[in-house]
Amino acid sequence: MSANETALAYAALILADAEVEISSEKLVTLVEAANIPIEGIWADIFSKALEGKNIKDLLVNFSASAAPAAAGAAGAAGAAAGEAAAEEAEEEAKEESDDDMGFGLFD
Repeated sequence: MSANETALAYAALILADAEVEISSEKLVTLVEAANIPIEGIWADIFSKALEGKNIKDLLVNFSASAAPAAAGAAGAAGAAAGEAAAEEAEEEAKEESDDDMGFGLFD
């Protein structure tokens, strides 16, 4: 993330915390007050992207808004983790069986 994007994100958070409507003019004002040069187009893009959204709700309830997409990903990740754990258990069992055969490291 560039310094401009970071500055705009923080400016948007400041405006949301102050319960002030997020507009490109206000974003530019805050970013310029921080002595960060920025092109107005980026403030326009940020303000349009955040238009009608409550940033506080997005931060607090981010999992609820992405639940349908995340549910599928979480299910796939859970299955992959389960398979990885099963493979690891098999490897450990194989290593233990080598020790039982008298091929230990310090024998």
